[in-house]
Formats: sequence, C-alpha cells, structure tokens
Amino acid sequence: MVEIKHKETAEVLARIEGDSLVGADLRDMRLNGADLQGVNLTDANLEFSDLVGANLQGAILTGANLRSAHLNDANLKAANLAKVRAGTERPANVAVLSGADLTDANLDGADLRKAEIRFAKLQRASLTGADMRGTDFCHSNLSQVTATRALFIQANLREANLSAADLRDSHLNDANLVNANLEQANLTSSERNGFTVLNLANLEGATLTGAQLRNASAQDANFRNADLTGADLAGAVLGGAILRGAIVTDADFQDVQLASVTMEFANFSQARNAKIPSYKKNLR
Repeated sequence: MVEIKHKETAEVLARIEGDSLVGADLRDMRLNGADLQGVNLTDANLEFSDLVGANLQGAILTGANLRSAHLNDANLKAANLAKVRAGTERPANVAVLSGADLTDANLDGADLRKAEIRFAKLQRASLTGADMRGTDFCHSNLSQVTATRALFIQANLREANLSAADLRDSHLNDANLVNANLEQANLTSSERNGFTVLNLANLEGATLTGAQLRNASAQDANFRNADLTGADLAGAVLGGAILRGAIVTDADFQDVQLASVTMEFANFSQARNAKIPSYKKNLR
C-alpha cells in the first residue's frame, strides 16, 4: 500500500494498492498539494487528476499520461517527463501547467500539443524532439532550453524568454513570437545542409540581438520593429519577410536575397554584407 500525503499537512490524500506507483491508475484523483517528490510514476495514468501545487521535484514521469490533468503551480524541478503524454489535438483534453516550475526538467520527446504552459519556468529544460504544436507558452521563461528538432508550429510564445535557447533544426512555422526575447538564441542547424524553419512566424518587436539565424528559412516572417543587432543571418531565406522598422545594426546578411523583403525604415547602411537592390536604395 502506497500512501500519498499532502506536502504541508501530511494528510493522506490517497491510498494506492501495490508497493510502487509505476504504472499506477491515478485517474481523476484530487492530489492538489501532494508530496510526490522523487517518486517513480513511470507510465502512471494521471488523466483528469488535480495536482495543483503538488511537489513533483525530481519525480520520474516517463511516459505518464497527464492529459486533462491540472498541474498549475506544481513543482516539477529536475523531473523526468520524457515522452510524457500531456497534449492532444483537442484543447479541452490537454494538461494545464501554467505557473509550474519545470526548471532543469527533461521533456525530451514529450507530447505537449496545445497544452497550457503560461507564466511557467522552464530554464535549462530539455525539449529535444518534443511536439509543441499549438502549445501556449505565453510569458514563460524558456531561457537556455535545449529544444533541438522540436515542433513549435503555431505555438504561442508571445513575450516568452528564449534567450540563449538551442533551437537548432526546430520548426517554428506560424509561431507567435511577438515581443519574445531570443537574444543569443541558436536557430541554425547541427546538419551541414539543415536549417531551422520560421516561415510565417510573427516576430514583431522581438529581441534577436546576437541570435544565430544562419541558413534559417524565414519566408513571409514578420520581423517588424524587431531588434536584430549583431544577428547572423548569412544564407537565410527571407523571401517575403517584413523587416520594416527593424534594427539591423551589425547584422550579417551575407548571401541573403533582399529583393522581396520589406525593408522600409530599417537602416541597412549599418548592416553587414547587405546587397540592397538598386530600386530600394532610396527607401527610408
């Protein structure tokens, strides 16, 4: 028999048959404030469970089912959530992790589609190969995350902190990155001919100072009023992109075709290696 107790009052919240919680059926349980620190919950079913404010620091949730679970403000520091199932195509059935602390957590290969992870802490978390299509990370801190080969398609990263994030070979197509912080972020590729995809992404007002965008595909992306100071865009594909009012001081545009780029009110005279088409040279 395993007893699950409250982290502060030690009140017994649930008694589970067996000698561990590996693969346990914990569906639809009220476990808010539970003390599950370091507990092995591999393949456990926590669907529809209330884990608001629970302590899951260092817990092992590999392959666990968190769909429709509420983990608002939960402590998941250094937890192992590799291949966790927390998302679906139906927004009503996704996990809610808003305000959760996922610092240093392992979310490699996790299914987080359309999950709600607003105002959360994910510093240094690992999201390699994670599926985050349509996930809501608004205002979350993802600084220094490792999210290579991840899917952020149509994700909401508005005002999120992605400074120094490793986003190599990821797909951020049609993502909302308005006013996001991507300072020193790596959006290149680990493959010789690979690239990160930002097609149709909205980066209006985003900070990309010192960001690495070499060979990135950012067709029809919106960089309006973005700060690209010192960014490396060599070889990037920017067809149809909007850089109106962008700050491009010391940004490197080596081998970038600018013919179809909207560049009014962006001072390309301060950019590096920018070959401005003759019919655009008098644009403000």
